[in-house]
Amino acid sequence: MPSLSIKDVPEPLLEAIRRRATRNHRSLQGELMALITQAAAEEPASEHLAPTQSGIGTRRPKLKTIEQIAAEHRARWPQPFASGPRAVDIVRADRDAR
Repeated sequence: MPSLSIKDVPEPLLEAIRRRATRNHRSLQGELMALITQAAAEEPASEHLAPTQSGIGTRRPKLKTIEQIAAEHRARWPQPFASGPRAVDIVRADRDAR
């Protein structure tokens, strides 16, 4: 099985991973494998990483405009809902049940 080697890891980062491994009852090697497995399962984040002070990127959420959200909503539900409970009726029934 191939192996990886990471050089020049900043001490604060290494210590944070050691603490995380302890919390998760894993060895440092096991914690690193879990982190790599989780990262590999996610979608590529090449353009969604923002640098932080520590130099480690953090994932930025993809931001959508209200127009994009509305278009997705209209595509999913082209016709308005004709029936169903109204929010006011749900709140009133919950309040009256107390």
